Amino acid sequence: MKRYYLSLIIITIAAFTYSCSQKADEDKNNKKELLGEYRVQANQLQQKIAVLEKELANSSAQGAINVTLSPLKPETFEHFIEVMGLVHSDKNLLISPETTGNIVEILIKEGDKVKKGQVLARLNTDALDRSIQEMEVNLELVNTLYERQAKLWADNIGSEVQYLQAKSNKETLEKRLESLKAQKSLSVITSPINGVIDDLMQKQGEMASSVQPFARVVNLDQVYVTGEVAEVYLNKIKKGDQVQVQFPVLDLTRHERISRTASVLDPDSRTFSLRIDMNNNSHQILPNLMAVIKLRTFIKNEALVVPSILVKKDFDGEFLFVAETNNNEQMVARKRYIQTSVNDNNRTLIDSGLQAGDRIITEGFAQVSDGSLLKVQP
Repeated sequence: MKRYYLSLIIITIAAFTYSCSQKADEDKNNKKELLGEYRVQANQLQQKIAVLEKELANSSAQGAINVTLSPLKPETFEHFIEVMGLVHSDKNLLISPETTGNIVEILIKEGDKVKKGQVLARLNTDALDRSIQEMEVNLELVNTLYERQAKLWADNIGSEVQYLQAKSNKETLEKRLESLKAQKSLSVITSPINGVIDDLMQKQGEMASSVQPFARVVNLDQVYVTGEVAEVYLNKIKKGDQVQVQFPVLDLTRHERISRTASVLDPDSRTFSLRIDMNNNSHQILPNLMAVIKLRTFIKNEALVVPSILVKKDFDGEFLFVAETNNNEQMVARKRYIQTSVNDNNRTLIDSGLQAGDRIITEGFAQVSDGSLLKVQP
């Protein structure tokens, strides 16, 4: 009987052990199946996440504004003004005779080069020649009388009054003869300078006089340009400043220095004049030629300068747009208020509000607002 019970217990224990082993195998298989399902789900989720991220990226890119950026760098800023000028020459002369007379001889023609003192023409001197001849005859007689009277006076013969009267007559006639010869010399027209006969205004046979020009003589080796500048620039422009002189008709630009500035303002135009002396060895620059004078009124080194078109204005002041990176590592536009001062040639000097290195939106600035997403073009 005991053996029977012992066998029954052994069989029961073996059955229980087999049952537990079979159950453990089933649990392990179930876990493997569950892990496989989770892995499939994880792969599906990763795919869905990738799709969503792509859709979000495309959505952000579609909303971004295309812009071009320029980093702000210090540079030298200069402000210029332009005034109209006119060419002059100190040796652009109208020549007239110093006396009246008929022109009997003209020794030059237009375009001839002449030297200082060269005879250009002669006037009729017949009347003067006759007066001089008559005076010379009278002077010869008076000299003879004076010499005799002087000899008598040396021998103590005659009175002192007779001697002095003879001497006075002689000196008077000598002065009259000298005066007539000087008057005759006025009938010769000469050139006062070295130059060129630019215009011959009278012809042989015409009556010349001191009030009517005979010819124009011009020397263009040296010319000068004058201009009128507004009084607001009185303390900014001075003698010795370098200027740029342009002659549009000649397609010529010269860099010169101011020779002088006026000491008096024009009460009507409220301007002051300046003069620029120039060498003109080529004779290319002619009197009365129009010129454009470019004057520098301001200069600043290490200045921050932006194109004037970028500067906008609202009720709070002047501003422009710069690019910055937000917390999401996205490039966005920021409205930056600034202080400006001088404008020149579509460039504006920034006094405050910006720093070197700021990225200025130079293209696409009209489409952005504060906080707009940006897509930077290369």
